[in-house]
Amino acid sequence: MPTNLFSPLQMGSLSLTNRIAMAPLTRNRAGAGNAPQAMNVEYYRQRASAGLIVTEGAQISATAVGYLATPGIHSTGQIAGWKQVTDAVHSRGGKIFLQLWHCGRVSHPSLQPGGILPVAPSAILPAGQAFTPTGWQPLVTPRALESSELPGIVADYRKAAQNCVEAGFDGVEIHAANGYLLDQFIRDGANRRTDAYGGSLENRSRLLLEVVGAVAGVWGAERVGVRFSPINSFNDMSDSDPQRTFDYMATALNAFDLAYLHGMELDFGANPPDFDFAQFRRCFKGRYMANGGYDQARANAALASGYADLVAFGASFIANPDLPERFARNAPLNTPDQATFYGGDEKGYTDYPALS
Repeated sequence: MPTNLFSPLQMGSLSLTNRIAMAPLTRNRAGAGNAPQAMNVEYYRQRASAGLIVTEGAQISATAVGYLATPGIHSTGQIAGWKQVTDAVHSRGGKIFLQLWHCGRVSHPSLQPGGILPVAPSAILPAGQAFTPTGWQPLVTPRALESSELPGIVADYRKAAQNCVEAGFDGVEIHAANGYLLDQFIRDGANRRTDAYGGSLENRSRLLLEVVGAVAGVWGAERVGVRFSPINSFNDMSDSDPQRTFDYMATALNAFDLAYLHGMELDFGANPPDFDFAQFRRCFKGRYMANGGYDQARANAALASGYADLVAFGASFIANPDLPERFARNAPLNTPDQATFYGGDEKGYTDYPALS
C-alpha cells in the first residue's frame, strides 16, 4: 500500500497518527503582553486532528517582534498562555511544535522596546511597510548586528527553546524562511557582512547552524525542525544563486538528525526564480515536510513517491478545523475568508463549521 496522508509516521520518539501537518500561520490575535488567550486555545484545540501542528511564529525576545498582536515565548505570561494551548491539543491526542521566530529587519521602532532600531545582518533598507500602533509606516534601515552580539541572539533562541519545554510543546521549528532574521543571514541579498557571518556560504550558514545546535541541545535534534523558503521574495528577499545556496544549507543540516526540513515551495511575488526542489530535497537525508499549494491528490502523490514525508496545509486548515476528516471522507472544503486572516476576533478564526 503506498504511503499516503493517513499513514502514521515515526519521527524519532514521536509517533504521528497521520502525515497532515498544520502549517505555521500568522493570525495576529494574541492577547495582552503578546500572550496566547482563550480564543487561541480554542483555535488550536479545534485543529488537533492534524498529525502535527506547527504554531504561528512566536518571538524569541522582545526585540524579535515584527508585527502587532503576535505571540511571544519569552515571558512568564506567554509561557502560561502557550501551556493552555498545548494542554488543549494534547487533550485531543494531538502533537504540537512551536515555531521560533525573530523578525530581524522586518519591524519598526514603534514595535521595539524603547523605540530602538530593528536589527539585521546588514544595514540595508528593505522595501515594504510595517503595521504599527499608528497604522502603516515604511520600514526603516535596520542596525547591523555586531559580531559580539550574535552569541546573545543564539542564547535567546536557546532560552526560548527551554521555555517551550516548560510550555509543554512536543518540539520546535526554527523559522529560517520568508525574509526573517535567519533567512536574512542566509541570502546574499540581505547579508553584505565581511566578518565570519557573511560572504561565503559557510559563513552565511554559521548563525543558523549555531542556533540549530543550541536548540537541539535543549530538545534533542529529533524534536527540532527547520523551515526554508528558497524562492520566496517576500519581505524584499533575494539571492544571487538560490539553488546553490539552499542545496548547501540543506546539506549542512545533515550534521543533525533533525525531525524534519520544512520547505516552503512558493514565491509570494510575481517572478519566482528557476529552482529544482527535487534536487534540494535530495540534498537533505532526513524527513521532508512539503508546503506550498498542495491539495489532497498532489500531497498523496508526493508522499507515495517518497519526495515528502509530511505535507503542510495552510489556508485550508484556517477554513477547515477538521481537515483530516474532510480528506478521509472526500468531503467538500470550506472556503477561506481572506478578509479575516489577520487580526480581529473569533470571526474567521474559530467559527468555521466542522462536518456535522
